Amino acid sequence: MGQVFGCFQVEQSTVAVKEQFGKFDDVLEPGCHCLPWCFGYQLAGELSLRVQQLDVRCETKTKDNVFVTVVASIQYRALAEKAADAFYKLTNTKGQIQAYVFDVIRAFVPKLDLDSAFEQKNDIAQAVEEELEKAMSAYGYEIVQTLIVDIEPDVHVKRAMNEINAAARLRVAANEKAEAEKILQIKRAEGDAESKYLSGLGIARQRQAIVDGLRDSVLAFSENVPGTTAKDVMDMVLVTQYFDTMKEIGASSKSSAVFIPHGPGAVKDIASQIREGLLQANSSQH
Repeated sequence: MGQVFGCFQVEQSTVAVKEQFGKFDDVLEPGCHCLPWCFGYQLAGELSLRVQQLDVRCETKTKDNVFVTVVASIQYRALAEKAADAFYKLTNTKGQIQAYVFDVIRAFVPKLDLDSAFEQKNDIAQAVEEELEKAMSAYGYEIVQTLIVDIEPDVHVKRAMNEINAAARLRVAANEKAEAEKILQIKRAEGDAESKYLSGLGIARQRQAIVDGLRDSVLAFSENVPGTTAKDVMDMVLVTQYFDTMKEIGASSKSSAVFIPHGPGAVKDIASQIREGLLQANSSQH
């Protein structure tokens, strides 16, 4: 019945274009409308005012001769106040937008090398949006947002970039490992030096204790046995130490110590050599 009397409704976020005898007459807002067909009125079509999205893939070359595919996402919508222009002036809105995107990207990206193209994605998007806004406003469309969502180099270039990155990271890892080994060696050397220093202190204290013990023994023996000299006491101490050493060597089945020459008389020679060395040292000091 509504169609008989020329009644129809326009949905929300949509406008309808009314014509009379084939000529544009008015833009109809959402709601119910009557078009008396007997007076030549007719519905030419409807136009959505919702935001639409168009993804454009554009292949181009960078300044360093690397072919890349730039993926741009264009969000646009028709303006209600310019619905007639949007309806009548363009037959292929998406094709028109795609042509402008190709033109801007292929003029902008060849000025940049590959790394700069990744870094200046926002600049590329801004250049595309400015050109589209200027061109599409005359056709009754508004560019809501322009995004460069991806820049895809050739698969061989991508593989080479990954290998370069991996090599750089391996080099850094090797440097870090070498630095760690250097620190370990330095710490190990410092620990070894400290250990030897402490060992030297221990040996020095041990020898000092031996000297103090021998001195006390010589003094006590001289006091208790009249007529003995320090030489007699030292010879006896050396002989005693000689027999203690031989006893320890004989008690061990795996000992590899050898005395050359061997015999109790050799102790006298050793004592003479020690005394001569001490006397020469004292004479050189004076």
